[in-house]
Amino acid sequence: MLATGFPRSVDISAETHRRLFIFRLEGGLVGIYETAEPGAFETDDRVVLRHQAMHDVLTGLPNRRQFSHDLSGHLPVLRGERLALLQIDLDDFKPVNDTLGHAAGDLVLRGTAVRLQAVLGEGEIAYRLAGDEFAVIQPDGRESQAEHLAEAIVTAFKEPFTVEGIDVFVGASVGLAIAPEDGNDGEQLMRAADIALYAAKHDGRGRARSFNRSMLIMLEQREMLRRSLRVALQERQFFIEYQPLSESGAVVGFEALLRWQHPYAGIVPPGVFIPMAEADGLMGEIGEWVLDQACRQAVTWPTHFTVAVNLSPAEFLRKGLTDRVAHILDSADLPPERLELEITETVLLERTTNNLDTLHTLEVMGVRISLDDFGTHYSSLAYLKNFPFDTIKIDRYFIKDVETDEKSQTIVRSIIGLAHGLGMRVTAEGVETPGQASWLRKQGCDRLQGNLLSAPMAPEAIADFLRQSSMVTQ
Repeated sequence: MLATGFPRSVDISAETHRRLFIFRLEGGLVGIYETAEPGAFETDDRVVLRHQAMHDVLTGLPNRRQFSHDLSGHLPVLRGERLALLQIDLDDFKPVNDTLGHAAGDLVLRGTAVRLQAVLGEGEIAYRLAGDEFAVIQPDGRESQAEHLAEAIVTAFKEPFTVEGIDVFVGASVGLAIAPEDGNDGEQLMRAADIALYAAKHDGRGRARSFNRSMLIMLEQREMLRRSLRVALQERQFFIEYQPLSESGAVVGFEALLRWQHPYAGIVPPGVFIPMAEADGLMGEIGEWVLDQACRQAVTWPTHFTVAVNLSPAEFLRKGLTDRVAHILDSADLPPERLELEITETVLLERTTNNLDTLHTLEVMGVRISLDDFGTHYSSLAYLKNFPFDTIKIDRYFIKDVETDEKSQTIVRSIIGLAHGLGMRVTAEGVETPGQASWLRKQGCDRLQGNLLSAPMAPEAIADFLRQSSMVTQ
């Protein structure tokens, strides 16, 4: 093994000069690659140079150049043959770099190479294409074999990576395409695998999807929605619904929830259009409209009611946030203490000093700050220590099984105790049953939100809801 981390070549046949290249990183075996040398007396320097050109230095895997060469060499497949291409993307890899540093990210990438190699069979080769993007070529890849491999890859990433004593959870999403059915040249097959990978991420990540033609329709619909977003605000296709929050059995406020009524597609889920708006730089303008509308609506409610508004990363990081909030509050004549801004931990992953300054300015203004979806991202405890949150919102993932699942109960009980110990309130999201509500109240959860109390409602329905609700206090 060379000190630089390049492979060592070992002659295994004096007649053919076939060699095994043995790749080791961080003391572990990454892979073995067999090749036939074109010359009998080639120097190790030339071997190293060729390896550098065709392999990724960090992981030891073949790189995109080698991938393109190998894929074109396999295609087009002959009648009766098959070739499977698996496109792999790591889930939640960016937060590792942002919170633990690039050295930690490099360790995860090396570990990814090891895990991929561990599940590969004979003739199957893994490649690192770029960043956290990987691929596997499976020659003679029948559909059942390829699907089995894809699921094995997903399963291999269920366990955490250990980085400097810290458990880091990074999943894998896999898109699968098979030649010749899904394409019989490299460009077609890669596009099909990419579309399948997008579908896997769209379905919730940490899963594998095989390409089918219906995915093309989904992709076309997505592009149609993306184009429509640019005129949705001007044509008043957006609207806001409000879901009540209860405390000690009484309604104390509402959360503003953005909706999109597309003229042809109908109601478009926020999980679909908000990432599009963020990617296209539209979320700042849309978010400002939501905040303005929510504050104007809140002044029509009882004076002790609060209104909670979600801030996306794009909105939070947009220059001049505190000035815009102050202007909107002043225009709506809403006291700052009646506004609660909800942010997720992903908002805080970049520009930490600037983010802390922004939150402190909002705190001084009197605006309340909530940490939304608590427990579903990284470094939660560090954020609780360093950032001025008034409320923690427990994600519905932990609430759904809280009546019967002991682990969920332990987690929720711990979050409530931690928050109260730090002087923060706790809101539980996704409360659907009386049993959940009863259990949460017994644990001291301050606020409940969910369809048990009410589904989100139009602003014109709020007055009737409050009149009919026996939970309202004056």
